[in-house]
Amino acid sequence: MNATPFWLAGRPATGDEELTVTHPYDGRVVGTAAVPTPEQVEEAVAAAHAVRREAAALPLHVRADALTHVSRRLAERSEEIARLITGENGKPLLWARGEVTRAVATFRFAAEEARRWSGTTQRLDTDPGAVGRMAYIARVPRGPVLGISPFNFPLNLAAHKIAPAIAVGTPIVLKPAPATPLSALLLGELLAETDLPEGMFSVLTVPNDRAGGLVEDPRLPIVSFTGSVPVGWSIRDQVPRKHVTLELGGNGAAVVLPDADLDWAASRIGLFSNYQAGQSCIAVQRVYVDRSVYETFLPKLVEAVNGLVTGDPWDDKTQVGPLVSQDAAERVESWVNEAVEAGAKVLTGGTRDGAAYAPTVLADVPADAKVRNQEVFGPVMLVEPVDGVDEAFDKVNASSFGLQAGVFTRDLDLAFRAHRELEVGGVVIGDVPSYRADQMPYGGVKESGVGREGLLYAMTDYTEEKIMVLTGLPL
Repeated sequence: MNATPFWLAGRPATGDEELTVTHPYDGRVVGTAAVPTPEQVEEAVAAAHAVRREAAALPLHVRADALTHVSRRLAERSEEIARLITGENGKPLLWARGEVTRAVATFRFAAEEARRWSGTTQRLDTDPGAVGRMAYIARVPRGPVLGISPFNFPLNLAAHKIAPAIAVGTPIVLKPAPATPLSALLLGELLAETDLPEGMFSVLTVPNDRAGGLVEDPRLPIVSFTGSVPVGWSIRDQVPRKHVTLELGGNGAAVVLPDADLDWAASRIGLFSNYQAGQSCIAVQRVYVDRSVYETFLPKLVEAVNGLVTGDPWDDKTQVGPLVSQDAAERVESWVNEAVEAGAKVLTGGTRDGAAYAPTVLADVPADAKVRNQEVFGPVMLVEPVDGVDEAFDKVNASSFGLQAGVFTRDLDLAFRAHRELEVGGVVIGDVPSYRADQMPYGGVKESGVGREGLLYAMTDYTEEKIMVLTGLPL
């Protein structure tokens, strides 16, 4: 099997080593990826640094046309790419196809934002000493970006690093997750079809234990990381003078209040605790149900979970496939077993088959259990009754994480109260915390990270204000 080349300053290249990519469901080899040498990594970073001024001067239409091209090519090759995602990640085709659709939109949104990217003016003659003066304020790139993307959305989360960089005119070096590099390498292939200058992008399949040099390199003053909490904060501690954005983990909570549509809430929570095999930082992990409807809601939730189609990710009907590896499934199994030994009850699920873990609902989970306090990143949720809104919101906030929360209510006053009181980056009313539109600001507080993704918001994060003062104007 020929190794898929990585992308070095816009050119395909191979190194002295290869990564082997296996399918989580059955362990078969689905591809190999070339690994760059240290000298090739240096070449990529040097090229990004060298082209930074040319990149910043690219006309907006050149940036937008490149982004539009990638969006169009993703759409043209959508089924092929979805199967590539399923092959390397193990997520069912249902979700892989959805990921491609989102990536198409991500690049399209970036193209639209690039065409609108412009400076502003400010009159300064509000003070007598500044008569005839006006400021022109533009946002300019902070410098080349190091993007580090995870395995759970190998295409669209790589897109969320690359697309805003191109939109603002700054080079990017992308390091995809070693377990799932093939989708990002395909993005490199599509970018290479554009007229972007050499050095504008590199996609380097660098193993995690060799990434420290990229993080520390002063020629990459921005680090945009999506991944685990410990790794993310260690990066920020490692380079405190860089501009670091972190999209980290969560243990997403859903609140079900008495006025909710219980059937809708049960179906949405059941599905979105388990989509992507729970390997989403906004998957539902904690469910707090008002006691007045708890006994009615609970069987509906268990029924919704039991109705999910599990198994072969290549089957179009499958909703829940394997985790990314057997090690990941074994970790989830150990956390559930630990909670059960401490008194938790398994209402459904609780079994493992290789890399697959059955969708699981737990009740009576102890306060100190990992499945309550840490990010499970697997198809497991806990459910418990609460006495009113105050207790529900207190329990949502009693977490070191704060990414998103969902509140099932039709009460507009409660919706605004939730938005005001919940300590999260986003509140979704009438649905699960797992909802994300790719153009909206997305990110968390507390241990869930710092900074925001979403095209315009990432573009803002990648840039800073630069002012020009014009003097002697007849204002």
